[in-house]
Amino acid sequence: MTRVKRGTVVKKRHKALLKLTKGFWGERKNLFKKAKDTLLRAWAYAFKGRKLKKRDMRALFISRVKAAANNNGLAYNALIYRLKIENVLINRKMLSQLAIAEPTAFTELVNLVKG
Repeated sequence: MTRVKRGTVVKKRHKALLKLTKGFWGERKNLFKKAKDTLLRAWAYAFKGRKLKKRDMRALFISRVKAAANNNGLAYNALIYRLKIENVLINRKMLSQLAIAEPTAFTELVNLVKG
């Protein structure tokens, strides 16, 4: 049986991976084994980070709404509870945008659920 030489295939695979590690520091960008380990770790952190980003943004929206609600004399939890009772279907992101961009509209919304 003839011998199979796979140098070109391996070189192509290595080059493709090393291309992905552009910008990494030191040996992590040009030694295959270290580059592969670093890249796998980077992908794992990126996956985890995409989930954490959603959590962080929700916390930011809540803190913005809380500050705006306190300025209008209402606690955050009371605002959310009363919005639910009044069947006002608006998420925290939109409440945050209202509080920043349209404070008068946010104040009217608070007055709606107060009274």
